[in-house]
Amino acid sequence: MATLAPDRTKVHKTNLEMIKDQIEKRHVELLHLQFVDIEGSLKQVTVTSEQLGDVVEGKTMFDGSSIKGFTPINKSDLYLLPDLNTFAVLPWTEEDGYAEARFLCSVTNPDGTPFEGDPRTILKNTVDKANEKNFSIQVGPELEFFLFETDAKGDPTNRVADQGGYFEPAPYDLGEKVRLEIYRTLKKMGFVIEASHHEVAIGQHEINFKYADALTTADNATTFKWVVKTIAQQFGLRATFMPKPIFGENGNGMHVNISLFDQKAGKNAFFDEKDSRQLSEEAYQFIAGLLTHVSSFAVFTNPLVNSYKRLVPGYEAPCYIAWSASNRSALVRIPATRGAGTRVEIRCPDPSANPYYAFAAIAQSGMNGIEKEMNAPAEIVDDIFSMDDDERILRGIQNLPTTLGESIRALVDGEIGKQVLGEYALKEYLSLKQEEWNSYRTAVTDWELASYQSKF
Repeated sequence: MATLAPDRTKVHKTNLEMIKDQIEKRHVELLHLQFVDIEGSLKQVTVTSEQLGDVVEGKTMFDGSSIKGFTPINKSDLYLLPDLNTFAVLPWTEEDGYAEARFLCSVTNPDGTPFEGDPRTILKNTVDKANEKNFSIQVGPELEFFLFETDAKGDPTNRVADQGGYFEPAPYDLGEKVRLEIYRTLKKMGFVIEASHHEVAIGQHEINFKYADALTTADNATTFKWVVKTIAQQFGLRATFMPKPIFGENGNGMHVNISLFDQKAGKNAFFDEKDSRQLSEEAYQFIAGLLTHVSSFAVFTNPLVNSYKRLVPGYEAPCYIAWSASNRSALVRIPATRGAGTRVEIRCPDPSANPYYAFAAIAQSGMNGIEKEMNAPAEIVDDIFSMDDDERILRGIQNLPTTLGESIRALVDGEIGKQVLGEYALKEYLSLKQEEWNSYRTAVTDWELASYQSKF
C-alpha cells in the first residue's frame, strides 16, 4: 500500500497551534528571527510575540545590503520566512512571567521567491536534488571548542580554563560544569545529546548531538555554536570554534558523518552485507566523489586562514587525500557501525565553516561520485603521517590544500562551487575569501618582526 504524503497545510497549522500554546504558557514576549550570512554568522531581528501572524506569513523585512554577501543597496529589501520546526524558547531568558523565543528563517525576495544568496536555501537545493534521486541526506557533525578565560573587560585571554586531557574527569576537567549547563540548555531546546567529554588539548571540549537530515543538522550546528558561546559567557569564559587557537596543541575539528537513505528501497544506501567491508557500490562511489572534489570544496569546510594551521601532520587532523575503513590518519574513514548506521566520516572540516555550505558541498561531491559512477582508489590502511614524500607520491596520495590561497584557486578551477552555490553566491563568497587571503598575505606579523627586524 502506498504511503500518502502528509498534508503540509495541516502540519503547518498543527505546529502553529503548538507554538501559540507555548508562547502563552511560557509567557514569551519577544521573538528572535534568526538567519545566517555567507560566513555562517548568526544574525537576528527581534519582534514582539503579538506580531506572530505577520512573522509566520514572512512579512518581516530587513536591509539585505547591510548583511555580508547579500544584496546591493539598490535592491536591499529582503524578508524572513521562519521554519516553524525551529521554534524554541530560550532557557536563559526565562523568568517569572517572561521569556524569549527564536525561529531560524530562510531569506526571501519581496515577491516571496527564495533569495539565491541565502545559505539555508542553498542547502535546501542540494537536499532537493538528492530527493529527486530518491535519496535523503543524513548528517551528524562533531564540533570541538575551546574555553578561554576572560579579562576584566570580558575579552578573551590566551589562558585556557583548564589543564585537563582527553576524557579526563573533574577535578582536572574544570570545564565539566560548563558542559553540564550547555547540555541542560540544549536539551530544553529539543536537542538529543549523545556524549560530552574533554578533548585532547588543554581547555578543549566536545558535546555530540544526534544526527538528523542535512537541513535540520545545519540548523542544529548553528544553534549549538550560539548556545555554547552564550553559556560560556555566563561562566565568565569565552568559547571559540577557531580551528587552531593554540600553537602546539590539537585544533578544533568538525568531523562530518554522512549517509544517504534510499527512500525507494527503505534502507541505508551505504550498507551491503555481501561486501567484504559491508559497503555498497554507492558508498564507494560516494567516497570517490569526496576524494575527487575535496580540494575544491575545502574553502567551504575550512574557510579561514587559520584553518590550514590545523591541517598539519602530528595533530590528528588529516593532511592527505585518502580513505580507509578504520585508519584515522586518512581524510575519509568508515566508522565501525554497519546496517542502518553505516556512514562515511570526512575529517577535514572545522567548526568555523558555514554548516549550510559545508554540508551541501560534501553531499553534492559524494552524489557526483554516484552519478558519474566514480571508482574509489585503493584503501590506505597504513599510517599516512609516518610515510615520507616519496612513498606518498608512489602510492598516489595527494596533499590537501595547505593555505586558504590554494583552496581559493582549487574552488575557482573546480565544478562543485558553482553546482552548489550558483553564480551569485559563489561570486560573493569568492570575493570575501580573496579579500581575507590578500589581507593576510600582505600583513606584517609579529613573527616576521621577531625573526627579521634585527637580523637583516
